[in-house]
Parts: sequence; structure tokens; C-alpha cells
Amino acid sequence: MKDEEEKVEQKAKKKFVRYKEGAELYSMGIVKFMELAKEAHATYKIGNIVLVNVEILDQYIECFRE
Repeated sequence: MKDEEEKVEQKAKKKFVRYKEGAELYSMGIVKFMELAKEAHATYKIGNIVLVNVEILDQYIECFRE
């Protein structure tokens, strides 16, 4: 259980994540995570890799707060 918590904490400290890692971090499907990241303009394409800036994504998600 501690190993899982440590992994989540490590991922939470990252500024950039890939789609799969971000979907796990935010507990959602990859397709939904990709949609949100693109809507937030938080994606950076480097060659064949897409990185998502989680700081920008967090700000965008906060806009939906009720």
C-alpha cells in the first residue's frame, strides 16, 4: 500500500506527464484525459511524444468547480 502512495506522490510532483500516466494520476480514462488536456491547451508535442503540463491542466479543471 505504501508503494502505491509513494508512486502517486512522485507523479504529483511532476510538471509534465504522458497521457497514460496522467489518466492514472487523475483517475480517468485516457481518451477523456486527452480531451481535457487539449481543451486546456496543456499539450506539448515533441517528436512522437505528447507531454501534458499538469499545472495548466489543474488550472483548467478548477474552472469547472461548483
